[in-house]
Amino acid sequence: MRTCEEPRPPNGQSPIALAAGQSGYGFAEKVVEGMFIVVNSITIKIHSKAFHASFELWQLQGYSVNPNWQQSDLRLTRITDPQRGEVLTFKELTWQTLRIEADATDNGDQDPITTPLRLITNQGRIQISLKRRTKDCNVVASKLMFLLDDLLWVLTDSQLKAMMKYAESLSEAMEKSAQQRKSLAPESVQVSQFGCCAQQSWAQPFGASPNASSIGQYFDKHDMKESSYHLLISRLDLHICDDSHAREPGALKHGMLGGAIQLTFRRMAFDYYPFHRAGDACKHWVRYSEAMETRGQWAKKLVSEFQSKMEKH
Repeated sequence: MRTCEEPRPPNGQSPIALAAGQSGYGFAEKVVEGMFIVVNSITIKIHSKAFHASFELWQLQGYSVNPNWQQSDLRLTRITDPQRGEVLTFKELTWQTLRIEADATDNGDQDPITTPLRLITNQGRIQISLKRRTKDCNVVASKLMFLLDDLLWVLTDSQLKAMMKYAESLSEAMEKSAQQRKSLAPESVQVSQFGCCAQQSWAQPFGASPNASSIGQYFDKHDMKESSYHLLISRLDLHICDDSHAREPGALKHGMLGGAIQLTFRRMAFDYYPFHRAGDACKHWVRYSEAMETRGQWAKKLVSEFQSKMEKH
């Protein structure tokens, strides 16, 4: 893989549907989703202007699960609502070992002396939820959860500085990609809002069957209101060591040793909602609490003040 200077256009219609000669979500999509994939080892190499990285996975498995993240009948791994015209699917990826390594390139703006950044983790898993339109299989919203168990990470100060430079080199490309996603987000938001309105209308007693109403309620229970990304680490032991003196000639001979710091985090979580609009409700967030109500009122006040200022101009 190689980072792009300019983000690529969206993929468009599902290639599986096109190859099968169908216009939307159908038999071909269900067959592909039902596959159980096992890969002994996989290596992904990423090239950028400032660094190159590699991801190595061992004993990778991918399979469909039900909304409770359990393997079951394949018919229970998808929720289709004909009234909304949307379908929910749930996937899980697991692995035994993950190795991540990053190093500066020769033409990158890095220091002459760099230490490769390495991270080795034990078993982990990724839980993926997708909401797609049945007419063209386009993704309306997605939810990705990256779950790790105990993690030990030893970093030197040079590695920490290199990691900051790696992140800085990617920030421009990530910002352009985020702007592209946000420019396309209103269409997905409108579709989702239309689906909610449609569900409210057909839920009224206008000849709708009880079965359709129960499907709508089940769909609402596991629906993704907006795209989100999550990282959960059960325990993280982070060791940061100072190796600046160790690289100097004769440092060990003169007893010049650096310091170290150890940080331990338990149940550390990161939640990112890239398309959330200021002032919108947060009750559907994973770790929602009543304390967010105050934040919501404060955000709505700022948005209203900003809108009033813009209207004056």
